[in-house]
Amino acid sequence: MQNRFIDSITQLPKPLASALIPLLNDDFCGHIDASQLAQLVTASQIDEEQLLLSLLPIAAALAKPSISEFYVGAIAKGESGDIYMGANFELASEALFHTVHAEQSAISHAWLNGEQKIIDIVVNFTPCGHCRQFINELVDGIGIKIHLPGQQSQLLSHYLPYAFGPADLQVTKPLLSKSNIEFSLNSDDPMIIEAIDQAGLSYAPYTNNYAAVVLETKDGKTYCGRYAENAAFNPSMMPLQMALSNLIRHNREYSDINRVVLIESSKGKISLVNASMDTLQAVCAIELEHIVVDPS
Repeated sequence: MQNRFIDSITQLPKPLASALIPLLNDDFCGHIDASQLAQLVTASQIDEEQLLLSLLPIAAALAKPSISEFYVGAIAKGESGDIYMGANFELASEALFHTVHAEQSAISHAWLNGEQKIIDIVVNFTPCGHCRQFINELVDGIGIKIHLPGQQSQLLSHYLPYAFGPADLQVTKPLLSKSNIEFSLNSDDPMIIEAIDQAGLSYAPYTNNYAAVVLETKDGKTYCGRYAENAAFNPSMMPLQMALSNLIRHNREYSDINRVVLIESSKGKISLVNASMDTLQAVCAIELEHIVVDPS
């Protein structure tokens, strides 16, 4: 079991903890598939909603809140039945806009794994306005059920009445909708190829700046992030922040990073390069490789 779960596992009911421990190996990053979830329900003899609430200390253990020291864990359940944990992270001594919220981390975790619809969000503290707006960007976002400890489950519409979302800006394919933008760039570099593929899956209906980041660690593993825009603009999730959140969920350190590539569209109304360089300089002394590509 990973060291970061030693304290949180003691907060779980014993039957659940015993069934969960074999999953918390070195490769565990917060993803539990539908069959594993069913096995946990059977072993713990508690219903699924209560089980997901019970798992929140495990999700919160993924957090890296360098400034607030406030640990928030979230779990997104996809339409597939799989669950995806996420947690907040902050960059020490840096501006607060670098922060990734737990709900963003969990949702991006699901998105990077191919989920096209989230049906439940479980979180240990009431979602802030930033997160409510981010959730509302998703497919059927207003109908996603929010679960909180000690409270009755409510739809997002309860927490975000009179919501403003993609439809108000004539966007008909919200975040998590299946899409693929084709780019033309010849390269035999696997990392660049991966970044181009991820940029094609990104979500940028307001600026057309389809973009992605791929981080490579010293052992050759890669961790990606895609740009996820928001109708309210500010809750948009930068691809580098998503990639760093991905890295942290996999229990890696910033010092493990060996190479970073940012791909973005030549047709975008904005560029993410300056903001991405600022973020990267805050975590490691690696030069950002920036490649602008043309849509096919």
